[in-house]
Amino acid sequence: MFQSLQKHIQNYMMEYRIHKNRLMTKDGHCNIEFGNMRYKKHFAFLVDFWTTFVEIRWRYVIVFFNVTFLVSWLIFGLLWFWIARNNGDLWWQTRTVNHIQCVSNVDGLTSAFLYSLETQSTIGYGLRLITPQCPGAIILLIIQILVGMIINSFACGVVMAKISLPKKRAKTITFSKMAIICPKNGSLCLLLQVANLRKTLLIGSQIYGKLLRTTITPEGETIIMEQTNIDFLVDIGKDNLFFVCPITIYHVIDKSSPFFEMAADTLHRQEFELVVFLEGTAESTSSSVQVRTSYIPQEIQWGYSFLPMISRTKEGKYCVDFSNFSKTVPVATPHCAYCFNNENKHHHVEKRGIDNKGFEVIELPRAATSVSSSISTSVTKMSSSGTGTFVKLPCGQQSF
Repeated sequence: MFQSLQKHIQNYMMEYRIHKNRLMTKDGHCNIEFGNMRYKKHFAFLVDFWTTFVEIRWRYVIVFFNVTFLVSWLIFGLLWFWIARNNGDLWWQTRTVNHIQCVSNVDGLTSAFLYSLETQSTIGYGLRLITPQCPGAIILLIIQILVGMIINSFACGVVMAKISLPKKRAKTITFSKMAIICPKNGSLCLLLQVANLRKTLLIGSQIYGKLLRTTITPEGETIIMEQTNIDFLVDIGKDNLFFVCPITIYHVIDKSSPFFEMAADTLHRQEFELVVFLEGTAESTSSSVQVRTSYIPQEIQWGYSFLPMISRTKEGKYCVDFSNFSKTVPVATPHCAYCFNNENKHHHVEKRGIDNKGFEVIELPRAATSVSSSISTSVTKMSSSGTGTFVKLPCGQQSF
């Protein structure tokens, strides 16, 4: 029991360090903090108050509007109490027989507050109603109605804007938890999967990546978060993706790729972060959407392939099995990109993937399922020990 608890604590601390060192979280939030900002810079957020209210959290929006309504009711209630006092309408003041109140049945602070609440919320008057006795009361009534309409309009606008934010649409776009490196189309590639959980499409979708790492220039200058463009491809093209089902995107690891100098046993010792961006236009709302995620070396598996997800039922329908979305199986893969591209040493390896070109109903072997279920354990061991579980073979191939 003590060992299992210790292992759980170690895994939690490792995940915490990984999360802390990320620039971009898996759900697309930037893990960055601004410091030493001058106080006058904070007034820029007040100038752009609409964007500020749309971006702040729901709890602050609810508290702000509740306080705004309560304060406005109280202020106008005090004004109605002041008008009633000047007219001699309060219950302790001496009234004549023919005395007419500015507002009927407003004879105290509590009744003045209730009348202010009824006026601004437009719930309808009961026994309390305004009379044509006081012109000042009529002017105050008009002002309160206009102020109430402005507050209600602003509140409704903020709520609708927050509900319809494009990032809410991004919640239904998901990336695979792990990225993989394996042969594809005659090249060594880095692959990952992305899925659209809604049936509505993203119009004009395009995907690209940025590799963030710290480098030292020949002049000795240290550049933190140097950005390198990573081009991702799809078999059907680079832009305008037909995003109706989960697709696999890949980056070719050639001599121009920053992954070319990495190998299976050195990948997890590298320090970098791969940030992937997916942009498009929502078909239902015509709003631009950007989805982001990131991968660190511990989340990239060398020598694995994704399990197939798409099959075709006997009724002729296409079925997407999301249980295989992030599952992988080991495949024979060269130890490094240099070995793969070296024509003198490179040999064709046996294909061990699972094809489903005809979109037919398939049953995955239990061995593949058992192997994929142990991926997370193997990745943890690789990341903790700093070495891979690969055995170098001639021509740079790897064995499991």
